[in-house]
Amino acid sequence: MRKLAILAPVCAFLFFSQLASAQQGDIMIGGGTLLSSTNDASFAPPEKGGAYLNIDGDVVMKRRYGFQIGTAWRASQSSYAGQDSINYRPILTDFNALFQPHLGKKLGLDVFGGIGIASTRFYYSQIISCSYFNGCVNYNSTDHFMEDLGAGIRYYVWHHVFVRPEVQYYHIQNNTDQTNQYGFSSNNVVRVGASIGFTIGGGSD
Repeated sequence: MRKLAILAPVCAFLFFSQLASAQQGDIMIGGGTLLSSTNDASFAPPEKGGAYLNIDGDVVMKRRYGFQIGTAWRASQSSYAGQDSINYRPILTDFNALFQPHLGKKLGLDVFGGIGIASTRFYYSQIISCSYFNGCVNYNSTDHFMEDLGAGIRYYVWHHVFVRPEVQYYHIQNNTDQTNQYGFSSNNVVRVGASIGFTIGGGSD
């Protein structure tokens, strides 16, 4: 987590510092779901299924290279391993390098990869802690460093408005660790879905 604490502000600074000289910027919202393998040797459940929402933004420089920041989260809580007293909600946030070549007048490719943080909030049926600043809460969170790779194909349906089917692979470090908190059956998850976006300063024209 120390690596992320240092790198996250650097990535954010690079992202916003490039806006002034960027040839193009994109904003996207979308939805999808998570896929993950099941480990028969583990009692932990797979981290998969459910509806996920995502928000992404990028800036693209000369030669179609740029930076991307995105986050995806489970739209609703899910019961952990069928336990009615414990629910969870993952949030996946990533900071990526981006390559965005044109494939045609209305078609483009997004290829990206980088680092991020997987934060999972676990909810309980009773209050588990109280503090002066936060009051009493019925949840706690676990955070894990992760690496990610992804790709999407964008198609401009109208001027600067596009749709983008996409797939993103996350390697979540120590996602199976159950020493101090509930874990999952695999460190590897895949998000599949699609986004609707708008391009500023570029696009199909």
